[in-house]
Amino acid sequence: MGLLTFSINVTLDGCVDHEQGIADDETHSFFTRLMNESWAMLWGRVTYEMLESYWPAVACGDVEAPPAVREWAADLEAKPKYVVSSTRKDFPWSNSHHIAGNLREGVQNLKDATPAGVLLGSGKLATELDRLDLIDEYQMLVHPRIAGHRPTLYQGGLPRTRQLELLSAEPFRNGVVAMRYRRALN
Repeated sequence: MGLLTFSINVTLDGCVDHEQGIADDETHSFFTRLMNESWAMLWGRVTYEMLESYWPAVACGDVEAPPAVREWAADLEAKPKYVVSSTRKDFPWSNSHHIAGNLREGVQNLKDATPAGVLLGSGKLATELDRLDLIDEYQMLVHPRIAGHRPTLYQGGLPRTRQLELLSAEPFRNGVVAMRYRRALN
């Protein structure tokens, strides 16, 4: 069984708005490594639609991008992508698969089938999966910014505090800190 790793950009005040992070070579390299270490990606519908609206066009050359970004887009294009949605059934982006029905069973089956692990990149979905005790590790890029607005991480709340064990903390030159945690054994 593979690990389910939740990774996201977050500001010091907990904002997970994708436009609030620092997008540079260091952060790009971090997410490239995470993606390449995982067998599959897991998103909610909203995140899938945001990514689907841009990255396939970069991968096929319809959008101008530096070579490293185009390479990342091509890798993402080839990566298996799993989407949780109760409202959308059709996911035409290459290698996309729908997880429908029971969320716990669908995600547990995905974890069981992927020894190399699954990378989760959706905040709202992470809240639901944390409520089901399905997230194994957390890799957050904490950005040196205070956004002062939503969306925030776990704004829907959790039924109890989640205890984590710090595995690593890596400061970047741009002030971002990559934090890696795993669920603590209680």
